[in-house]
Amino acid sequence: MGGGGEAAPMKALELVAASRLEVVEREAPEPGPGELRIAVRACGICGSDLHGMDGSSGRRLPPVIMGHEASGVVEARGEGVGDWKAGERVTFDSTVWCGECGFCREGRVNLCDRRQVVGVSCGEFRRDGAFAEYVVVPERIVHRLPEGLSFSEAAFAEPVGVALHAVRRAGELAGKSVLVVGAGLIGLLVVQAAKRAGAEQVVAVDLDADRRALAMQLGAEEAFAPEAFEAGDFEVAFEVAFEVVGVAATVGLAVNSVRKGGRVVLVGNLSPEVPLPLQAVVTRELDVLGSCAIAGEYPEALAAIADGSIRVRPLISGTHPIEAGVEAFAAAGRKGALKVLIAPGRVEED
Repeated sequence: MGGGGEAAPMKALELVAASRLEVVEREAPEPGPGELRIAVRACGICGSDLHGMDGSSGRRLPPVIMGHEASGVVEARGEGVGDWKAGERVTFDSTVWCGECGFCREGRVNLCDRRQVVGVSCGEFRRDGAFAEYVVVPERIVHRLPEGLSFSEAAFAEPVGVALHAVRRAGELAGKSVLVVGAGLIGLLVVQAAKRAGAEQVVAVDLDADRRALAMQLGAEEAFAPEAFEAGDFEVAFEVAFEVVGVAATVGLAVNSVRKGGRVVLVGNLSPEVPLPLQAVVTRELDVLGSCAIAGEYPEALAAIADGSIRVRPLISGTHPIEAGVEAFAAAGRKGALKVLIAPGRVEED
């Protein structure tokens, strides 16, 4: 197994212009020193792909192959890589960190000074992602899959890692009351991660009744529409609130839901700026924390999916071959969709 030689063709779903995707044929990328080429088996469509493909976020500037929530098998390796064998089943971090800056040395790789993200194209860098038959990534961000874990489930390691990192940022949750504002994909994973961390009471808030019902199936004790709080029908002051949307109304709800001395963890970032209820934060002495991506939670994420303490199969809304990638994006944008997967190549065990 190795790199070099004539590049093989591959199919890829490329963002060729703002809001325009095409299935194209490209040369398969060759792994450089310290890199592995992964034959992709499953890749999830992230909300950041859906929201960013029109160019408004500045993080999906065409042309680019998006996709960062993926799993597959080792197919080739560059010079100087470690003990990786062809056919090993793997996933990889969405963040490409340098390993040398001060943040990386502290283990805060999500804050790396030279951070890049797989499947992202912006003013600072362009790195093709995993909506393709092959993707090349540094071996240092690659993780082996637990025995028996399917490629579809392993593609959730990235969003599960995001949820676990948010819970880690919140500190000790054992025996505490927790509110999760937003029961989309990440919110539903945060519900489960909070329960896994020992939270005594987890309550979810969402506009959508189906998502509220799913939150309760996945471990929330109760689930409410935002109106329940606006009307003053809910009197519990929570010890911790996770905001997993990123708009003004939900940030305000999260801040106003916690008790004095409580903690608010901001995970959603749909809006670049929102007003903050400053007097509530100051006079009630609240801790307000941001949570960005993942910083070493991948092994825990894979273990949690494998042992069932975080369930991901109920969150799969559909799987499409790469040839139907345009249709997959359309499905991912429909009301009620949680996670739509694109499956380049043969999915061997699903």
